[in-house]
Amino acid sequence: MMIDIQIHPRQFEYDVQSMVQAFYTGLPFQINSDIESAYRVLEVEFAGESICAGLYDGNKELFKEQISCEFLKDKDITEISGSDRRDAKNALKKLLYYILKKDTGRYLPWGNLTGIRPAKIPGMLMEQGMSEQDVRIEMKETYFISDEKLDLAMDVSKMEKKVLSNVNYKEGYSLYVGIPFCPTTCLYCSFTSYPLKIYKDKVDSYIDAVIKEIIFLGEKLKGRELNSVYIGGGTPTTLEPEQLERLITALKENFDFQTVKEFTVEAGRPDSITKEKLLVLKEQGVSRISINPQTMNQETLDLIGRKHTIEQVKDAFLMARECGMNNINMDFIVGLPEETPEMVRYSMEEAMKLEPDGITIHSLAIKRASRLSMNKQKYTELSMENSTELMNITKEYAYKMGMKPYYLYRQKNMVGNQENVGYSKEGLEGLYNILMMGDYQDVWAVGAGAVTKLLSDDRKSATRIDTLKNVDQYIERIDEMIDRKSCFLL
Repeated sequence: MMIDIQIHPRQFEYDVQSMVQAFYTGLPFQINSDIESAYRVLEVEFAGESICAGLYDGNKELFKEQISCEFLKDKDITEISGSDRRDAKNALKKLLYYILKKDTGRYLPWGNLTGIRPAKIPGMLMEQGMSEQDVRIEMKETYFISDEKLDLAMDVSKMEKKVLSNVNYKEGYSLYVGIPFCPTTCLYCSFTSYPLKIYKDKVDSYIDAVIKEIIFLGEKLKGRELNSVYIGGGTPTTLEPEQLERLITALKENFDFQTVKEFTVEAGRPDSITKEKLLVLKEQGVSRISINPQTMNQETLDLIGRKHTIEQVKDAFLMARECGMNNINMDFIVGLPEETPEMVRYSMEEAMKLEPDGITIHSLAIKRASRLSMNKQKYTELSMENSTELMNITKEYAYKMGMKPYYLYRQKNMVGNQENVGYSKEGLEGLYNILMMGDYQDVWAVGAGAVTKLLSDDRKSATRIDTLKNVDQYIERIDEMIDRKSCFLL
């Protein structure tokens, strides 16, 4: 079955397709393709001063609505901007939500919100002087968001402000370093990751290229305040101890770490962690690491292609504690294949025994580039479910561990239309996560597939500077990667 979306002109295409995917989970769609015998045909048209939306089953009209928007009169919808554009988009999303809800009988916990930063909206409204009560009214009337998700967005927004009260984030910036190697590639993963077994002989050349970028940026950003550093991936701890030390030494030689509030290394896969690597991280002043089991159920680990055991997770965590790591986060994914509520609860019980300082709960998002998506036929019989009930299990245990939510984001194709949320103990929140996901400051990034994001003054838009994802091309064309950044650093 296919969803046929007809939208004229193709303004707000992303928001329309995101709404369709949320209501018709798992069904493919095409835009402006005139698909015969489609399961549903959704038509969206901007005409005069009205937005019209209709839903059809073959030739049969199911639902049709329109809304008048005076600001559209005699205007080309593709040219409107500012508040008019925002109002037009919100009006369209209200229409779609109403129509698609009537057809499917489904209620989305996040309402018609399609953006990835739901906590940013109430935060910016309060920055503009709106009271908390008025923000709540605005969010309910505009987005149809549930009370539970609205509470989460408000709590995260307030926690962000609390954490940032001691950070000179408006004058500063963050630095991201991408290490794209992994022991194996997980079933659901679409990130830039390359099996270490195949690329092992190229790791040193890759680090050489990254250091070349580091030297360039360090010189160009001299005098600006660096607030946080995050080495992510991939799995950074696939690097050998001497490689980690060489990379971090280059960072410290080229950037002033005196103003750095947080230095994170995503240790990630427990089968990549050794005592020698942990000692290097500790000696180099890394203040936060993340050890990510994703689940504490061995049968799920085997299914998703993570070639390690639950015992390795526990051993790696305890080893990190012994090496003096006092801010350890653990990542989990809700919605993994064949996981039941009981299995999610078991994962949380096992995590609680280890006493982590933070947990990040990811809702499974099925990306097009993942094996789970590209080989759909092979995995059609797998059950992948998420719900507010399952997310509440993780919330229950986070609070039992003395943690509160501090950052929040959403992605397309999330199972159950849920969210990713980070919890931590007080004072141990992931600063980089807040700064990056809340769009509070520029993030300069080095490495294959790493994306630099430079914000506009009002934080409502950003310029992205991409680097090549392919490791071989990144190494060969490193001077070009540097040139891409140079025009923004005159």
